Amino acid sequence: MLIHKASLVLRCLAFFCRASYLISLTVGLFDQRRCTPLSFLSSLCLWLNKLQLTQHFKTCGSMALTRYHGSTCVRLPPSNNPVTDVTSTDIRCNVGGTTGVAGKCAVTAGQTVTVEMHQQPGDRSCANEAIGGDHYGPVQVYMSKVSNAATADGSSGWFKVFEDSWANVGAGSTGSTDNWGTKDLNTCCGKMNVKIPSDIAAGDYLLRAEVIALHVASSTGGAQFYTSCYQLTVSGGGSANPATVLLPGAYSASDPGILINIYQSMSTYIAPGPSVYSGGSTKSAGAACSGAELSTPGASVATSASASKATTSTLVTTTAKASSSPTQASTSSVATSSGAAPGACSVAKYGQCGGTGYTGCTTCASGSTCSDVSPPYYMQCV
Repeated sequence: MLIHKASLVLRCLAFFCRASYLISLTVGLFDQRRCTPLSFLSSLCLWLNKLQLTQHFKTCGSMALTRYHGSTCVRLPPSNNPVTDVTSTDIRCNVGGTTGVAGKCAVTAGQTVTVEMHQQPGDRSCANEAIGGDHYGPVQVYMSKVSNAATADGSSGWFKVFEDSWANVGAGSTGSTDNWGTKDLNTCCGKMNVKIPSDIAAGDYLLRAEVIALHVASSTGGAQFYTSCYQLTVSGGGSANPATVLLPGAYSASDPGILINIYQSMSTYIAPGPSVYSGGSTKSAGAACSGAELSTPGASVATSASASKATTSTLVTTTAKASSSPTQASTSSVATSSGAAPGACSVAKYGQCGGTGYTGCTTCASGSTCSDVSPPYYMQCV
């Protein structure tokens, strides 16, 4: 009887660990030096799943490690206000982003990571727009080889590894009705699959995820940059040394991909910065979601092992740090203000408050005014 009970316990633990492992593939890359109060159980999970976990990433393996604000290798900016000065060092990793954090995320060259962006704290629901308020524009990802990702300030050269930009939808369209990378983020639950080039050298890197919102970009300084940087340690790979650009330096306020009126017919659009490195990947704006982009939070993320040795992990992009709870935001958010009357609405600073076809809240949060910044198409709390 004792042997039978022991067998049942082991089978139950194995089932729990397999479930935890699947969930860990969804929640992303976590701090490799911290475990939860369930550390004993997590260690047992690692022992039972060690052959599987080694293929993907090293982590405590427990679903209790899920952090709604993302992994601990991300540099959190102090607010969700956009960067608008392309000559500022804030263009690298957002405000305060030149200072690193302790954690690093381990990835493998050739692996696909899923960068995830959302505008509300703790909200990974597909029912809500990831990039709201008509913040149309391209989505780009850069990497920078550094000696130590925890201390690098972003002054080293950057190379682009991913781009989801713009595509015309047909005759009679305007830029705002065309396909954009940000629209794809909304369609794909805030997710984009980004391949880590298989030929880059092993070592530490900064990974920079960027959304450029062009809804008020018709005047100089109107484009809004929302960025987050991750601290990665890449294993495997080769000896490739991609050409790089500097940030600031790669962008100009007058670049046609930055200074642009998207409320008129567009025949072409070129995203700012260099072309995507040959070992990276691009997505055609408007293309269908695939792979991890289709999975719902909390579900397992299938790897692409059947087609190749590459695997998929998730990086939940968090671009703001609040006093009470980190804000999972890559754009200005529309939220109810704590100072508003019960049932009243309030639009946060830089959120949309009016314009052609807009039907949402028109009351700005305290300290902001609803202004006609791109008449008659767009009004914004400033």
